[in-house]
Amino acid sequence: MTSAVIDREPLPDTAPQDPPRAGRRRRRHDQPPRWQLFVPLGVYLLFTLVPFYWMLLFALRESGSDSLVPWPITFEHFEKVWNERSFDTYFFNSIQVGVATMVMTLLVALSGGYALARFRFRLRMPFMLALLCSQFIPGALLLVPLFEVFRELQMLNSLGSVIIAETVFQLPLSMILISGFIRNVPPSLEEAAWVDGCSRLRGFLAIVLPLLRPGLVAVGSFAFVHSWNHFLFALMFLSSQDKQTIPVGLNTLIGSDSVDLGALAAGGVVAALPVVIVFAFIQRWLITGFSAGAVKG
Repeated sequence: MTSAVIDREPLPDTAPQDPPRAGRRRRRHDQPPRWQLFVPLGVYLLFTLVPFYWMLLFALRESGSDSLVPWPITFEHFEKVWNERSFDTYFFNSIQVGVATMVMTLLVALSGGYALARFRFRLRMPFMLALLCSQFIPGALLLVPLFEVFRELQMLNSLGSVIIAETVFQLPLSMILISGFIRNVPPSLEEAAWVDGCSRLRGFLAIVLPLLRPGLVAVGSFAFVHSWNHFLFALMFLSSQDKQTIPVGLNTLIGSDSVDLGALAAGGVVAALPVVIVFAFIQRWLITGFSAGAVKG
């Protein structure tokens, strides 16, 4: 018996082949060297972090010391500005102004942004253009007219005047941003809620509002930080010391003949710490919110 030998062609090798070395080398050369990325970032961090370190240095080291390291650490400057310079009052006044401005801005901007995003009406585009153009008007130009308005309303030397002024100046940009966030939500979701028996308001609260959470965090944090740091409105509309906010309180630490650098640095740390803590917790929401508002869905 003869056995037949069947010649089989070798199967093609389907294993992944490593790219040629020349291709890998070319691809590696196409990428910029790491130092071109880290050197500019290092220079940026140097110019950013050195002022903060300098502020902490003056706030934590003893008076009269010229050491570049805050050792031994002292908190006498913080005790001085908090107890003797009424920074506790300034701090809680700024909290009231910031939170109230944030809430009022979000409420009004939500309604206005929804109207701009969902309704088509005459003069809609000129209205949005006017909102954009209003951002080029500095608040200092309107200080005198606003002062006269609040004087007629008998609202001078009250936190309400600062809250209203801050809200009015935050509304145009906030309304434009929130309208962009709402446009990214498909209208079919609301229509499905209407079919199920929801009213427009209930559909907005149940369907659209939860999807706007990153955008609301972004707009609210922007309004809070702006009102927290704003100096002119509080200086112009508030006269008594128990109504002042932190920016005006920092200005009181600068005398005509001398400056207490330790107390001023401690006050700067007190003013910056809440903002840093807030942004540390909402960083993820903030980036997501601004990214969602920048791209039209």
